[in-house]
Amino acid sequence: MTLASRSHRFSEIKRSINGISQRMLTLCLRGLERDGLVKRTVYPVVPPHVEYELTPLGHSLTEPVIALGQWAQQHIADIDAARAAFDAAQDKPITLDT
Repeated sequence: MTLASRSHRFSEIKRSINGISQRMLTLCLRGLERDGLVKRTVYPVVPPHVEYELTPLGHSLTEPVIALGQWAQQHIADIDAARAAFDAAQDKPITLDT
């Protein structure tokens, strides 16, 4: 949870999330800002300086998100097995019993 402790610039957030594209991060941050979870502050300097930080509402999600991440780590083998079973079933042809 990059924003849990302090505000960050866009590039700092991008570096902390492995493999995310600039477009996807922009869309996610806009959505979080729209939902009132993230505050975007633009400083009137050249070059532009923008920082993102959690709002009080965003901070209220910190513990549940951390708990969800821990749960996912504990159950990753079960999740992988469920995905493999689902994917294998999708590859089978559909038969109609008459």
